[in-house]
Amino acid sequence: MSFIGRLSWFFKEQWGRYVMAIVLMATVNILSIIPPKMIGNVIDQIRTGGLTQPELYRNVLLLVGLAVFVYIMVYIWITTLFGNSILLERLLRGRLLQHMTKMSPSFFQKNTTGELMALATNDVLAIGQTAGYGVMTLVNTLVGTAVVLITMVSLISYKLMLAALIPLPFLTFVISILGKQMRKRFVAAQGSFGKMNDHALESISGMRVIRSYVQEEHDINKFDEVTKDVMNKNMRVAAINALFHPSISTIVGLSYTIGIGYGSYMVFHNQISLGQLISFNIYLGMLIWPMIAFGEFINILQRGTASVDRLAVSFAQQADVVDPVSTVDVERPGRIELKALSFRYPGSQHDSLRNISLQLERGQTLGIVGRTGSGKSTLLKQLLRQYPIEPEKLFISEVPLEQISLAQVRGWMGYVPQEHLLLSKPIRDNIALGKPEATGAEIGKAVEMASFTKDVEQLPEGLDTIVGENGVMLSGGQKQRVSIARALLVDPEILILDDSLSAVDARTESAILANLRKERSGKTTVIATHRLSAVMHADWTIVLDDGRIIEEGTHEQLMLFGGWYKEQFDRQQMEASLTG
Repeated sequence: MSFIGRLSWFFKEQWGRYVMAIVLMATVNILSIIPPKMIGNVIDQIRTGGLTQPELYRNVLLLVGLAVFVYIMVYIWITTLFGNSILLERLLRGRLLQHMTKMSPSFFQKNTTGELMALATNDVLAIGQTAGYGVMTLVNTLVGTAVVLITMVSLISYKLMLAALIPLPFLTFVISILGKQMRKRFVAAQGSFGKMNDHALESISGMRVIRSYVQEEHDINKFDEVTKDVMNKNMRVAAINALFHPSISTIVGLSYTIGIGYGSYMVFHNQISLGQLISFNIYLGMLIWPMIAFGEFINILQRGTASVDRLAVSFAQQADVVDPVSTVDVERPGRIELKALSFRYPGSQHDSLRNISLQLERGQTLGIVGRTGSGKSTLLKQLLRQYPIEPEKLFISEVPLEQISLAQVRGWMGYVPQEHLLLSKPIRDNIALGKPEATGAEIGKAVEMASFTKDVEQLPEGLDTIVGENGVMLSGGQKQRVSIARALLVDPEILILDDSLSAVDARTESAILANLRKERSGKTTVIATHRLSAVMHADWTIVLDDGRIIEEGTHEQLMLFGGWYKEQFDRQQMEASLTG
């Protein structure tokens, strides 16, 4: 069974709790045969006139005591078994998040956010139900059925038992067909649920754009189509689920009919007593729940198996970038050197970077400029090791980057991406994301270096102002400066700014760059930008076009070349003078 195989690690860890719960469930099933037998005996005693008052009281007290004892055991096994179920859900969600934090960008290109949310919610819940409620139904089916059948044979009549069970083999056939359909339809429903999550996320995050283009009605209609698809596929699941109980009840009802009819015949012919017939019908009634439980078990097992298979597919996807078998320890990053580095995104037919060669000494500032789509961000991603790179093409301190551990490389980096991720927390917590233990003075210095002090003073609660989801309370320039302050707080060996000054004015940009030159003396800085004023003071600047370096040098040298850099710089200076 794939479900047990894939979760064997959990069952091995929790086998003691499962054994205790199963033993208690089995004990409850065994004790449940006592009341029907006592009822049958009392009826026979009433019929023969042999029932005395003390004996009646004794039977009543015994039944009450048995009920209390069974109640305690049921409470214990329910809390134990379903506690395991909740624990499994927690562990799986933790493993899934841990797995996602190790994945490279290609993983998130293959798996949408909605799909991953469906895994962490519906699929994990279905697996937990199988490990809890599914185990309960299986044990009740096996133990409950066995106990009742043995009791029927030993205390009533094996002939009556065999006659009453004639319809039950049809149950296996019906459940087998329904179970296959259940799994198929549940997988389709889960996939549809993931698409609905994607649409909801896109609509909420893009609400401003939708409103600006007056597309509210169109988006509502599209979402209505998606939700209808989810509803229809879940209705198909519910339709199959609804067939389980009636099918089982019908088959068990036929067994009841045979039991009552043939049992009455045996009473008339004195083969069994009236009390035994009543006990037998009570036992037969006790078979209804195990049979229903069997149908529930198949239903839940199919859902759980489908979900655990979906989760296994996600876990089976490995990161493109992993640590080497043996790593080289580098105390601190020195010279950064690229030797004819080329790079192609997974699945692409063309190189995004072509024969990039450059050297950057420790403490220098590198500027990367070029047209949109020229490869600036792609080059920065190589330094961050977000994608696999060609061996011995990128070196830090004369050591190939692929031979240095990921933790060490990323520990050197302070990265400010184009898209700024801000949490729905106070500004203070957003800045301290990479250094939670930072003092107020350290945070204040980072805010000052990012030229964000005046903005903070104007906010209603200063650094304690909650920015809202993804920084909705802040402007584009304020978001950028929060991200810059976050990177500066950790004082990285290598600071990477990916077009991180595009939303600030020229004066603020100049102040931030001056602070960087002053405070980061002796540490490496890489700036990718469209605004050439941001790299005027860089020690070396490269101009990219279609993944190649077409110009490189200092600002003065590039201006003398008279190429793309000079043309673009002159245009930007003219625009600045006109708007100023």
